[in-house]
Amino acid sequence: MPTIPTPTSGAPSSEPDAAAVYVLAAHPHWRESRANRRLRDAALGLPHVQVNDLYATYPDYAIDVAAEQRRLDAAELVVLMHPIQWYSMPPLQKLWLDEVLGYGWAYGPGGHALRGKSMWLVASTGGAQDSYHPAGYNRYFFDAFLPPYEQTAALCGMRFLPPLLLHDARRVPEPELAAHVEVFVQRLASYPDWPELAELEDCPECLVPAGDRPQAQVVR
Repeated sequence: MPTIPTPTSGAPSSEPDAAAVYVLAAHPHWRESRANRRLRDAALGLPHVQVNDLYATYPDYAIDVAAEQRRLDAAELVVLMHPIQWYSMPPLQKLWLDEVLGYGWAYGPGGHALRGKSMWLVASTGGAQDSYHPAGYNRYFFDAFLPPYEQTAALCGMRFLPPLLLHDARRVPEPELAAHVEVFVQRLASYPDWPELAELEDCPECLVPAGDRPQAQVVR
């Protein structure tokens, strides 16, 4: 299946909308990437997976909301794949969420486009796993930084799947990195036949009262 262009391919390609798995690969500096670049390249070889390299597709940050929503319509699994930067996601990934997951489309009254789909975080950290500990310099277990992801999925009626994490990504031994990439590929290739899915709760329902959204002002 054709893909959104990789960083070396230049401008965005034509619309490849039908894919069961939609991977949003968001890394601002691919040349410096050790883990995410390997994951991205591995996903590109899977026939039912569409990979969108956000920084190659939208170098000017001008996101094509309609095109992104069509890709989400076609997907059953949405993968957020990126390095953790300042305990969160890279800025273009955040902008993508802000603009694409619109009120009345992804959440709120009439916003049911993503209900029943799944969201999977595939993330890497520069710090070692023991740095995410009350006794480490990051002061919290990594799970403490997950609620914004979990609630984003919940607000859209999606299941938030257990994340796939790689700590100490710049220094992890090569065999461990290769095994991590293999798990990622196996998971993408086998979705939705993941044994743990049967144990997860149904997609949540977060009702947003219309009064919680500011009303558009009428200019006369």
